[in-house]
Amino acid sequence: MSQQDDHPRVDQADLRWCHRSVQGVSRTFALTVDVLDEPMSSYICLGYLVCRIADTIEDASHISSETQAELLETYDAALDPENEIDAATFASAVEPHLPTGELDDDWTVVRNAPRVLRTFGGLPDEVQKAIIPPARELVQGMTTFVDRYSDTGGLRIQTREELEEYCYYAAGTVGNLITNLLTRGSVASERRQQLYETAEEFGLLLQLVNVSKDVYDDYTDEDNIYLPAEWLADEDVPQDQLVDPEHEAGAATVVRRTASLAGSFLDDAETYLETIPLRDGNTLEAWAIPFLLAVGTLRELLSRPEDALSETDVKISREEVFAVVEEMSGTTDRDVLNRLRTRIAEEPYHRRPTSAD
Repeated sequence: MSQQDDHPRVDQADLRWCHRSVQGVSRTFALTVDVLDEPMSSYICLGYLVCRIADTIEDASHISSETQAELLETYDAALDPENEIDAATFASAVEPHLPTGELDDDWTVVRNAPRVLRTFGGLPDEVQKAIIPPARELVQGMTTFVDRYSDTGGLRIQTREELEEYCYYAAGTVGNLITNLLTRGSVASERRQQLYETAEEFGLLLQLVNVSKDVYDDYTDEDNIYLPAEWLADEDVPQDQLVDPEHEAGAATVVRRTASLAGSFLDDAETYLETIPLRDGNTLEAWAIPFLLAVGTLRELLSRPEDALSETDVKISREEVFAVVEEMSGTTDRDVLNRLRTRIAEEPYHRRPTSAD
């Protein structure tokens, strides 16, 4: 199957299920998949679900670190075309560790890993070869971190360098996955080099924004702390007390510092978007929307970092999300990126009224 074919040759019922599943596990990524055309929409959908299965295992606070590592190793083997372990073996291994009661969307995808990988296996060989190496690197990286903090239960990031290492495995690998797909076939060598030089930074930006805004949920729901212990120590905040009200001011300073680190990747991320090929169903809006929403979230984080430390949550308004989506809909004008980035960084972006309003 050539990369110009309109649709992957997979079971269409399975493919529709995978697209519905993305809607349930990630609203942000669902936006991306929705505004891609075929075949890229399905390539990215399946690539994302393959990675999401590992992410759900890594975040599972109800599973011991030792068992998490074993499950991730089994899943990695199931992704290896040269290994006899298959998705059914992984599904059998994970079944006793599924949460009790009705499964949420994430765990429904984990339980249906054989369906995901069967559908993935129906994609063109060159697409699978583009996705498998970075996906396996993500899984292996998560295994490394689970093993590293097996004595503490959840992750306890210690330094900026370790934070960036974790974010590389969690999202920089996904940036490379996307780039592998976008650079199949004929791409000028200078353009290819520019893409690979900025792909990881695009992923790091998005992951660090998530780390900065999800501090409370990551700790209370998953027992993971990504704010570096060394930065918290600078503010006299014990890492395991970062959400205690008495440490709010110091912890908020670290949230702001982490958000500023995320902002340091904005230029490279913008360059990445200005360079991506628009072919095989790829669209500018698919990647510009999460980029611009990250800019808006950084604006809110830098303004109210303390909101990341409580149930208040940090997010931009639905109105702003809709306005960004509408503004980028169908556009191929890369020049708009910097203008919108600058404006959104200053204030919430809303569509200006027209005479029709």
